[in-house]
Amino acid sequence: MGVGHDLGEQLRAWLEADAASLRESRALTNRLIDALGANDSLKGPIRDLASQPLLLQALHSQGGSQRSAVASLSAQLSGTYAPAVLAELLDLIAAATGVDSVAPAEASEQPAPPAQPQQPQEPTPAPGRSAKALAQAFGPGAALAASGALVFAWCGAELDRALFEGWGWSGGVVLVLVLGLVQALAIGPCKQLRRRWSLSSDQSRQPREAWRWLSQAWVHGNGLEASLNLILLLILLGSSPLQLRDVILRYSLTGLACLLPAAVCASQWGVRRRWSGAAGAISALISLAAALSLLHWRPVTFSSAGLSIPAWVLLLVNGALQLGWQLPRQAEEESSQPLQRLLSSSWGWGLLLGLGWAVITRLQELL
Repeated sequence: MGVGHDLGEQLRAWLEADAASLRESRALTNRLIDALGANDSLKGPIRDLASQPLLLQALHSQGGSQRSAVASLSAQLSGTYAPAVLAELLDLIAAATGVDSVAPAEASEQPAPPAQPQQPQEPTPAPGRSAKALAQAFGPGAALAASGALVFAWCGAELDRALFEGWGWSGGVVLVLVLGLVQALAIGPCKQLRRRWSLSSDQSRQPREAWRWLSQAWVHGNGLEASLNLILLLILLGSSPLQLRDVILRYSLTGLACLLPAAVCASQWGVRRRWSGAAGAISALISLAAALSLLHWRPVTFSSAGLSIPAWVLLLVNGALQLGWQLPRQAEEESSQPLQRLLSSSWGWGLLLGLGWAVITRLQELL
């Protein structure tokens, strides 16, 4: 199975989740091109296919009408594209509709079957509802990110031993410098890093894009958010006594713990989202400190540049800015609710993770 089949499976999942959002060619084109990623060879054919009224008819009809539309569309495509491209397009149609496309040689000879009365069908369960479906969709990316965190931690330990311990640098400062360097490259000579290293809601379910789960935490798509997060990380971790290995491991695993439920929620509710950067890990650290401050009824502060900054100040400032970035819809055709968009963000889950972590810590102290 190739790219066409994978796109067709993804398209079928979108239809089962929210068919109404894909009744216009423009929305369908945007979804497919975004899911296609960096495969430029098929962008033109996919864009042409998505603009065909016959495709919309095939996707939103059943029975004889659907089979007729698939047959007509197959015949039309067979006279336009080379065999290799045609095979991918036919695989996409077959996977999306569940109707085998007519072979190119027969497409123009077979008459369209007469329309049959539509029979009631059992509803197809929405994707990602069962534990098995969740594991198949998000397991590869989550497993790769968890394994990558261990590798990054090992690299951090070796760099600490070889360089940074001798220089007297803390692990938090080194992490901020690494993130700043990557962001500078993404703004300057390597501008495509921001797009290629981030993770979209469509890509999160594709095994071939699993590597993005590992890379998305290291570059920010939003330059203003990158500046904010680097400043916050320097405040939070600048004076941390942790070794670089521990800083990287906690940063990577906390980011993954925030990203995974956000990706699941986005899939369940059809929220269009692109995740990148340190928002989840930073949100968890700030909300943990603010919640512990409240539970212990004493201030928790962070010292930076001669200032003593309370955790609640960081919580309010970061929360206000993040709400402005997370609440708006990221796609015109999206019909999600504000709470659904917040729960589809790694920042939102970082907030919940930090609060839960603080409550558990306090309970352990009391028991």
